[in-house]
Amino acid sequence: MNKKFIASALSVALSAAAFLGSFGVGHAQEVEKDYIVVFKSDNLPSNYQDVIKKSGGKVTQTLPKLGAVEVNSENPNFLAEIKNSSAVLDAGMENTVYPEAPVDVQLLDQSFNIEQADLYNQYQWDIKQVTNNGASWDMKGGTGKSTNGKDIVVAVVDTGIDYNHPDIKANYAYGKSFVPGYPDAMDQNGHGTHVAGSIAGKGRVLGIGPDLKVAAYRVFGPTGGASTADIANALMTAADDNVDVVNMSLGGYDWFQDPEYATKDIVADVRLFNRAIQYAIKKGVTVVGSAGNNAVDISSPGKLSGNDKGATHRSPSSQTMIRVSAGGEAKNLTFYSNYGVGKIDVIAPGGDYGTKWLETGNIADRDRNKLCLSTVPGGYAFYAGTSMAAPKTAGLAGVIIAKYGKDVLSPAQVKHIIQSSADDLFKPGYDGESGFGLINAVSALK
Repeated sequence: MNKKFIASALSVALSAAAFLGSFGVGHAQEVEKDYIVVFKSDNLPSNYQDVIKKSGGKVTQTLPKLGAVEVNSENPNFLAEIKNSSAVLDAGMENTVYPEAPVDVQLLDQSFNIEQADLYNQYQWDIKQVTNNGASWDMKGGTGKSTNGKDIVVAVVDTGIDYNHPDIKANYAYGKSFVPGYPDAMDQNGHGTHVAGSIAGKGRVLGIGPDLKVAAYRVFGPTGGASTADIANALMTAADDNVDVVNMSLGGYDWFQDPEYATKDIVADVRLFNRAIQYAIKKGVTVVGSAGNNAVDISSPGKLSGNDKGATHRSPSSQTMIRVSAGGEAKNLTFYSNYGVGKIDVIAPGGDYGTKWLETGNIADRDRNKLCLSTVPGGYAFYAGTSMAAPKTAGLAGVIIAKYGKDVLSPAQVKHIIQSSADDLFKPGYDGESGFGLINAVSALK
């Protein structure tokens, strides 16, 4: 998969200039650059400011519990100089991450004064598939109400949430923004609200756990991406807030050995994400992420790069998080979903255009109703993508936790239940397309 391919795949949401800029194109002409510095200790050393200043850098953000800082510097030799410090583990260019752009978006309508759950009954095959037509809601913890009476909170690290939406507002816990200049967690994009509705919608549409709570950790503004430091900060804060699950439907890649940079200049960015994920998991948070929408094998950096020189890494990534590929109504791997042995844990409904279109390829055979319907600011919309698959798995994690009670299960136990209760698809046992299989809320709650 080369850079032109990815830029084309995400052109519906991003300008090519902004996207390619996230991988360093044009940095040679810039005077100031942003860096990530990761120290050897998980906590910042007492003299970290002096270490950065000595190398010609200025700290722009601190992540004290992750032992890392975001730095701006005009010194062209900053990386070489900072790496001479015995306290520094890694330093490198800071990446920009974007929301995982949906494969398709089709608005339904903007009306709210309609019968409860009518859109669920008519369109939400995806929620029905996971819950066995709502059977899981009759099981212990199945709606997301915790057996020990404490709210189960799923953090949505995304574009924010429309907390006034009538299908979400009853289950909206709170919101925080990490977007410079945007102090409110209100969604101005639609992506985060769609994700939230799939988790805890309760109105015309229903989520996997209609009594789960969702919290907005907004890292994206109306357009554009977010720095690694801001996303890591959001993840760290969510963990400190004692959320139960984090959903990250993000679109990020780091090229290793790209001719633009040396491998050593990219590693710090990846390491910071891993530290943030591990911090959350150690604090008892189950972390769920999307596999990506580029229809490529992410099992190894070399395979992901295709004809590019060097290697590519899907980011954020960690073996301890839950990575989700996307399936269609026919329980197939969607045409756009990334896959890869050792990288996919489970598959969940992400939506496509139906089996007839897959057979013919004719635009006239595309079935909008095979996409995934959920909430968006001011109404409802059909989306498709691994971004739609991940929150169903995050919602499942939430109802599993609700069954046992808040702060009882470890993230590893939640992950094991999700994997072991999944319906086996494709090859017997584990495979790189569906992982351990299609998520099943009824089996997970037995």
